[in-house]
Amino acid sequence: MEDSSHYPKQTQDHITIETPPIPPIKTPQSPPPPSSKPKSPILTKLHSGHFQIPLSLTTQALLWKTLITISSSSPPPNPKSSKSNLYTLTFHKLPLTAFHILWWISLTSQLTFSLIYILKSFLHYTLVKSEFSHYIGINILYVPWISFLIILQSSPYPVLSAPYLVILFALPILVLDLKLYGQWITTEKRFLSVLANPTSQISVMGNLIVAKVAAERGQKEGGIFMFSLGMVHYLVLFVTLYQRLSGGNWNSFPAILRPAFFLFFAAPSLGSSAWCSIVGRFDTSSKMMFFLSLFLFMSLASRPALFKKSVRKFNVSWWTYSFPLTFLALASIEYAHEVKSYMASKLMLVISAISVLVFFGSMLLTAINFHLLLHEKDPFLSLFNS
Repeated sequence: MEDSSHYPKQTQDHITIETPPIPPIKTPQSPPPPSSKPKSPILTKLHSGHFQIPLSLTTQALLWKTLITISSSSPPPNPKSSKSNLYTLTFHKLPLTAFHILWWISLTSQLTFSLIYILKSFLHYTLVKSEFSHYIGINILYVPWISFLIILQSSPYPVLSAPYLVILFALPILVLDLKLYGQWITTEKRFLSVLANPTSQISVMGNLIVAKVAAERGQKEGGIFMFSLGMVHYLVLFVTLYQRLSGGNWNSFPAILRPAFFLFFAAPSLGSSAWCSIVGRFDTSSKMMFFLSLFLFMSLASRPALFKKSVRKFNVSWWTYSFPLTFLALASIEYAHEVKSYMASKLMLVISAISVLVFFGSMLLTAINFHLLLHEKDPFLSLFNS
């Protein structure tokens, strides 16, 4: 019998070849359509540049109040009278109700924008900080406080003429002055020759409007203090902008923000009105600043090609055309009231008419292009986020 031990023992264990697992086949996914992308909330789209809208509304309300006040304080117009009463004859029947409606619209818009921006400061602090740190954004942060002061000045209600309200809205402007003007003097990378641009004149306007409102509320010393602070820095800034020093931000100023060039004549216009409120009459100094602003306006108006790139597509910077013209119109009214000549009255009528037309044109264009008002490609947002 054969020994079974000589035969190989059969086993039931099979040799298995291990292969790596096959990954699941991924089907290519198409990108979501543009309509399904999440849109940024209104808090991230609203910026300090939008405060130019309520500023234009408040200055226009002040213009209407001034015209109504002058026409009502003058004797009833006589068509056969001398030509010196031209402005009285034109605005004698200007409806007071229209001024009240415009003032309430300006107050509502200012409070609405302020509330939204306060919420943005808490919920999106980094965005607000980027605006505050930007060489253009810090200038535009003066605008809300300027608007509040003009609301007080144009208010039809005596309760808003309290002096403490002027101090309340003037303090933030003084704090911004300490930061901005201090940087021009002490900070190496933030010298005026580096940061100077047309929007820098908004800081000067803030000081001058405080001086004007404070003087009208009986705080003459405070008005002189803010006037001297504003005018000294305006002279330095005006010379710096005229020189166009190389290496600064002037040469890289965005073409789409060129409506800010209208601020060149807004500051001296406010200066003439502020000095008139301080001394009590539109004297020679006020006339000199008014004539300077008038010359600068004519210089810009004769160069429409300068603004060609800025008017290709609607954006909120278009409102910068409105309130500088209103400040010039207000100065022209005070000039015409002081001089009492036919040419001065005619000049006042022309500038006031241009201001009103530009204002209503801005409102109409904003209503038509409302979808672009809070757009993700806003030029201000691209600047502040860069």
